[in-house]
Formats: sequence, structure tokens, C-alpha cells
Amino acid sequence: MAQRANAASFEYLDTVPAVEQFTTEIAPVRELALDTEGASFHRFVDRIYLLQLSTRERHAVIDPLAIGKPAGLGALLESPNVEVVFHDADYDLRLLQQDYGWQIKHIFDTRIAAQLLGYVAFGLAALLERFFDVKLDKKHQRADWSMRPLTADMLDYAAQDTRYLLELKDRMSAELERMGRMAWAREEFGLLEGTRWAEEEPGMSFLKLKGARDLTRRELAVLRELVPWRDLVARQLDRATFRVLGNEQLLDMSRTQPATREALGRIKGMPRGILEQRGNELLDAVARALAVPESELPKFPRAARWDRDPDFDARVSALKTARDEAAKRLALDPGVLCSRDRMEAVARRNPVAAADVAEVTELRRWQVAELADAFVAALSPHRATGAHGKPPAIKQASISETTKESPYKE
Repeated sequence: MAQRANAASFEYLDTVPAVEQFTTEIAPVRELALDTEGASFHRFVDRIYLLQLSTRERHAVIDPLAIGKPAGLGALLESPNVEVVFHDADYDLRLLQQDYGWQIKHIFDTRIAAQLLGYVAFGLAALLERFFDVKLDKKHQRADWSMRPLTADMLDYAAQDTRYLLELKDRMSAELERMGRMAWAREEFGLLEGTRWAEEEPGMSFLKLKGARDLTRRELAVLRELVPWRDLVARQLDRATFRVLGNEQLLDMSRTQPATREALGRIKGMPRGILEQRGNELLDAVARALAVPESELPKFPRAARWDRDPDFDARVSALKTARDEAAKRLALDPGVLCSRDRMEAVARRNPVAAADVAEVTELRRWQVAELADAFVAALSPHRATGAHGKPPAIKQASISETTKESPYKE
């Protein structure tokens, strides 16, 4: 029968000597499972608050707040001779690089493997129930891992995230090999190496807020004042930004541009504490935005443009049909097989042969192998040829070459 996973023991390591001894003892291994716990739901700047680690014989939870950077462990994890198994590695890799500068080189990601195997449910809980009849308790999913001391129940919950990963990797590896998809997985895993946070242009984060593109330039100016204000307050309080003020409240203020505390209080969801303690700061921010001259109002930067091509949408539609047929044949989610942005890249290239598809850098090599012939055949009825029997290249246009917004952006 299904049961909660809490039977096996683990080592809780919160001193430098204990971590060093553990690292020395597991140094001969050539595979291990790793997970991290952050606190992005609670803190302004996320960081690693726990490291969970499993070998074939041992399981440990390491407290980095107590010991600092575990250098010996980093050397082990960065070794190309050690395969490090994650479930959904992306965020873990970003935190490991951010906090410790680690770049793991030999990765197996059970989430990616599950997607390439065509699983509909690929969360860790679903996989553990599928393979091991284990039900994970989800009550600590949004726990504040920065708190100390951590309860025994929280530590037990954290330890489950790596306990089964090596055996899960074994089963999925066998299935990938049987289906001839291990090369697909290895290519995807290799692309995870070097994953890190992208550097952000200072002062431009307000443009990334969902809903910002629906604002006028004047409303954008208000948002440009409010987002840095919220970030500053969140940083001072070390609190997640949405716990200071939500995006909906920022957008509502940008649109209504309140000039009084009463108007500010009518913003739906406005926290009482913010209104009472920092209401004047918000009103000052709105007033600054309203004073910005028209010529200095912010706007979204123009993206790369492409010459208008009346057949572009038809080519993308043809590629989608070919992709969907291949996805059905391979029993894969269509989006896993090839996303729309990659099909658009193929449509711009307008290939006449499989070798041309291989030159589309956005595609994985395994995608080229599975889709190149089908893509070329799908595009054949939509291909307008030039003087030499080849389709004309779709060239990128400079901003001065067009005055209208192109729908064919990267």
C-alpha cells in the first residue's frame, strides 16, 4: 500500500568537521543525488538554506548556515567523474552557482528524463508514487527553510527529495536506453551545464512585470518608480517582494495614479501596514512619475525585426502539423518535442533540405534527427523559390527599414 516516505534514517550535519568527514568518506562514489532548499517564497534574495545529499548507502542533510561553503563537497560535485542526479535541476544549479560558484559538469535530471519518456505527470511526487508506491507529504512545500531551528518533521521532509533519486535514475536510464532516447537525454543534460542567473540591465526590471506591456508610456513611468521602491523595501525587510506589495497593486496604481491616501486606500489588496507606514512614499513615487516630461517617458525597447513575410504563419502552421504528427508517433508532449519558438526559427530559415534544418541553431540535435525530413516535406508546398531554385532568405531588418511592429520577433 502507498505510504508516506519517512522510514529511512539520514544524517543531519551542521558542523564543519562532520561535513568534512562525510565528504571524505563518500569521496570514492561516482554518482550521488543532490537537492537544495531555498526560501524564495519568504526572502528577498534567495539562497541555499539546506543541501540534501544521497549516495547508494547514505543520506544526509547539510546545514550551510551553520558551516558556510562546504568546499570539499564542491570539489566532489564539480568532478566530471561524478554523476550528480537532480530532479528539475535548473533552480538548484542557479543557486549553487550564485552562492558557491559551483558549476556541475555531469548531470542527470529525472524531470527531463520523464518528459523525454513521454510521462504526463513528471513531478517528483508523481514519479515516486509511480515507481515506488511512495506518497510524499506536501505540507512543507512552502516552508520557510531559513528559520532555525528546523523541526524534525521538516528535516525528514527535506531528506525525502534525494532518497530515491539514484534508484529512479536507474529505472529511467533503462527505459531511455530501451527506447533509444538516452542520447536525447544526454544532450539535454549537457545543456544544463553552466546554468546561472542572467545579468539584468539596471533599472529595467519593471519591464518584465507581467501586464506591463498593457500600460501606456505614462503608466509605465509610474511602474518604473514603484518597482524599485518595492525592491528597496523588500531588501530592507529581507522579505519576498509579493509579501510587501503584489504586482496587481503596482499595476493598479500605475493605471489609477492615486494622489491622496484615500485614493491609495481604494487600491484593491493594498496592505494596511504599507498604507499607514509608507503611504506617503508611494504617493511621492506616483508624483515623480507624473512629472516626467513626455520626451523622457519609458518604452519597451524594439526587438529584432524581420522582413514581413505573408507566408510565415502558414509555414509555422505546417511545421506544427508535422510536429504534432511526430509527437503522436513518439508518444511525446508536442511542446517537449519542439516548442513554437523553435518552429518559428525553422520557418524563418525556410529549409529546402534536412541539412538546412540542421543549421537552425535553436534546435537540439535529437530534434533535427527526428523532425528534419518531416519539416522539409511540410514546408515544400509553401516554398517560394528565387532565381536559383532556392527560397529567398528572410533577412533581419533594421529599425530604419520598417516603421511598423513586426510580428516575427525573437
